[in-house]
Amino acid sequence: MGSAVQLRTDYLPADLRRLARVTTDVNQRRRLLSLAAVLDGMSRADATRIGGMDRQTLRDWVHRFNAAGPEGLKDVWHAGPEPRLSAAQKVALAEIVETGPDPAVDGVVRWRRVDLQRVIKERFGVDYHERHVGKLLKELGFSHMSARPRHPAQNGEIIEAFKKNFSRTLKAHLADLPDGTPVEIWWQDEARIGQKNGLVRQWARRGTRPRQPADQRYKSAYLFGAICPARGKGAALALPYVDTEAMQLHIDEISRHVAEGAHAVLLLDRAGWHTTANLDIPDNITPIFLPSRAPELNPVENIWQYLRSNWLSNRVFDTYEVIIDAACEAWLKLLDSPQVITSIGMRSGPMWINHHDRWY
Repeated sequence: MGSAVQLRTDYLPADLRRLARVTTDVNQRRRLLSLAAVLDGMSRADATRIGGMDRQTLRDWVHRFNAAGPEGLKDVWHAGPEPRLSAAQKVALAEIVETGPDPAVDGVVRWRRVDLQRVIKERFGVDYHERHVGKLLKELGFSHMSARPRHPAQNGEIIEAFKKNFSRTLKAHLADLPDGTPVEIWWQDEARIGQKNGLVRQWARRGTRPRQPADQRYKSAYLFGAICPARGKGAALALPYVDTEAMQLHIDEISRHVAEGAHAVLLLDRAGWHTTANLDIPDNITPIFLPSRAPELNPVENIWQYLRSNWLSNRVFDTYEVIIDAACEAWLKLLDSPQVITSIGMRSGPMWINHHDRWY
């Protein structure tokens, strides 16, 4: 075993402890205290315990201290090798990923890492390992996720116009309200909850394939749900069917949850039981219909996903009554977390505008 490395003698133990008191570098502080203990005559085994290191590590820091003094006890972080893709090339790659592949040209309908590995090599002349392509995608802000279905007949221009003119639409519908009337924004939708249930992702050990029960029976109920994101409130009914009568019950339920003296704007899709003239709309509700084939505009769709992911999937419901109980229990758990309703329900951009001293 080699002999102990001698410490330089131009620093006294008191000097090192004084530097340890004033430094903001935690790692430098503990190394200074260990070396001060060595200068005091403490055994190096005991000095290592002060700094939380082993003897070989202490020996390395002694060399660094002898060469550069107290500054040598600081961690030196290296920037690492230069990125093989420039900033401009990374921006171009992000655009390629967002645009998606052309099946006629790229031969695939979705990007895989191996496909992007080829594209990067052909486009930028850089040959990455497939695993590094995944790291690069995460660095650029991408995540591997399931796509949400979009109706092929959806009109994007109508959807953008609806979002752009939302404030104007509200003003037109609420022009007859007395000034100062508080206005709440509510969103409504229905979801089928039944025995033919879904499965959601779960944590499991690599290399395994977890199993969950998948019922093939068809009993079901419908959960009518509505939320007011600004208030973190909700109103729901679990019913055996969807039709005008059921919708009337739900509208009446929503009306009872609107704050006293306030008026509710209820946004909902264009299902037949929503648009029928047979509905008796309460005086404190004004319905506004979303564009056709645009479920992504309705945050209640995300509420359904939240309920299924946390409480309704991976289960078997033996009877209709159990289905009703499960749907009600899941909704009540949601109501217990108003901050979740607000987080899921609020959309980016100004959802509330001030018009004649009314907030909506």
